[in-house]
Amino acid sequence: MAYTSNKNVREWAETVIGAVERVFYGKREVIEKLLVALLCRGHVLLEDVPGLGKTILARAISITLGGAFNRIQCTPDLLPADVIGVSVYNPKEGTFRFRRGPIQGNLILVDEINRATPRTQSALLEAMGEGQVTVEGKLLKLPDPFFLMATENPVEFEGTFPLPEAQKDRFLLSLGVGYPSREDELHIVTAQRRVTHPISDLEAATDLETVRQLQEQVVNVHVDDQVANYIISLVEATRKAPEVRVGVSPRGSLALYKTAQAHAAIRGRDYVVPEDVKELVRPVFGKRMILSSDAMIKGRTPEGVIDAILDSTEVPVLREEA
Repeated sequence: MAYTSNKNVREWAETVIGAVERVFYGKREVIEKLLVALLCRGHVLLEDVPGLGKTILARAISITLGGAFNRIQCTPDLLPADVIGVSVYNPKEGTFRFRRGPIQGNLILVDEINRATPRTQSALLEAMGEGQVTVEGKLLKLPDPFFLMATENPVEFEGTFPLPEAQKDRFLLSLGVGYPSREDELHIVTAQRRVTHPISDLEAATDLETVRQLQEQVVNVHVDDQVANYIISLVEATRKAPEVRVGVSPRGSLALYKTAQAHAAIRGRDYVVPEDVKELVRPVFGKRMILSSDAMIKGRTPEGVIDAILDSTEVPVLREEA
């Protein structure tokens, strides 16, 4: 195809990934997908068992990008005002002064989001969906860029509050970290034989202005009509599958379209190929589908249904252009 390589995005991604891998080793594909979400101005749900380094990954990404980082540790007694901010009375001046909450940052880590009550979880919806919060009837714009990463431990149920489907849909991607390989785990263990954690030596590898420029650039990545129709075919298949009670919404279609553009740019291309789409289907669709009761009783999983849909949907073959 007659498009020039998206070298600057690829070089930027390689620099950031290389920096993060100094403290989060052996999971390049996870780091890459986090950058895909960042370039799409989306947010990520990191869901996996405890101890796999989800929090370290989020911290490493924030340090490497050089933005203002805030961490929100969720607990059942966390209030919405603790997240978005509150007006505090100053008795000396006789006035109220607004104290900004931790949501006012460029990179936000919401740790163990399912430990917060539904009321507090809902305080994040406006921030995630519109890049603003409403406090005492006033709209406050959040910094640009604004990137939220939330962690969740799916194996714990006591003292947790499941995320509602509407909130899951606000996350552009849902990612699992997974256990490291034997070689990678050996590297992780030996790297800890020092007084301080390796993350203490991590420095910014880029800046926010570069991130904003690349966010504007990736939306221009070309998507052929055949690829766009392939995306819609995959979405429609989730709505027709007998194992699925609720299929992927148009928000999911748009999410897959945008993430495929960003993925292509990170791979150095100015055009999307079907492989970009296939790479992002599981993290985009995973939390946007609700299986039927019969499917769950039979042990079916969203990932298994998605794989079956991928196998049964015809993949377009793009023609090479001079």
